[in-house]
Amino acid sequence: MMVSGKRLADIGYRTFSASMMLLTAYGGYLCALRGYRFVQKQKALKLAAENQDPEVIND
Repeated sequence: MMVSGKRLADIGYRTFSASMMLLTAYGGYLCALRGYRFVQKQKALKLAAENQDPEVIND
């Protein structure tokens, strides 16, 4: 079975497109995860600051 150049190029293009879509989706997932962790950390820091004793803060 002989695969024509056009067919091979089409398969290559589709494979490339699919891999780029997956990379984009994965990148978006990592960004969202990072943003979520950042927000959680900020909340924890704010909570810790609010729960500090005034004597400790004034030190």
